[in-house]
Amino acid sequence: MNITLIGYGKMGKAIEQIALHKGHEVTYKIDQNNHDLLHTLNGSKTDAAIEFTQPEQAFHNLKYCLENGIPVVCGTTGWLEKRKEIEAICQHNKGAFFYASNYSVGVNIFFHLNKWLASVMNGYPEYHITTEEIHHTEKKDAPSGTSITLAEGILQHYPAKTNWVNEALGKANEVPIVSKREPNVPGTHTIVYESAIDTIEIKHTAHSREGFAQGAVLAAEWLKGKTGVFGMDDLLKIK
Repeated sequence: MNITLIGYGKMGKAIEQIALHKGHEVTYKIDQNNHDLLHTLNGSKTDAAIEFTQPEQAFHNLKYCLENGIPVVCGTTGWLEKRKEIEAICQHNKGAFFYASNYSVGVNIFFHLNKWLASVMNGYPEYHITTEEIHHTEKKDAPSGTSITLAEGILQHYPAKTNWVNEALGKANEVPIVSKREPNVPGTHTIVYESAIDTIEIKHTAHSREGFAQGAVLAAEWLKGKTGVFGMDDLLKIK
């Protein structure tokens, strides 16, 4: 495959290494210094774009790809208020759009474990729910997209909780998300149910960016030849 990288920071470079190792060609590497290059591309020049940039840039990048026949895999978080608009653009142009807040296979299994645990704990209101996410200091958005996905998974299966807040303490109907930024932390997410008697905790710790990069390349490979809006549940066939 000919892959275009939109965003060539630490994540882009990790994706490049995985893609090259798997025999793909990285034909274009686009960052802030050559962003105009994006507007010269179309579906005949690249098989897929993998987009990891900043929240304020993502919508424009995705819109351009979908309007110009470029299948696009997106891992940028913090822009999801415009997600429905991007999905509509994808459908209108018969494009291919793949989004995940986290491309790690382990994290996506963790998402489903989180939902299952919430459905069980829904019957035990004496347990107080808290969540925490820790990321590297370069990460600009908070809470992380992964922590939002986890909180939304709890809301789906715990009816007494109606929304999440990015605070240490929430109201009775809220799921608190504590966001921490520390040097050289790829990503740690913890869900805690605590009562006066005991504590139940599930946790996912990423040791490097490699898992995210592998998942993003796998998504680009899987997306080839498809049209529509997809995510990791589709790729992994997790129900």
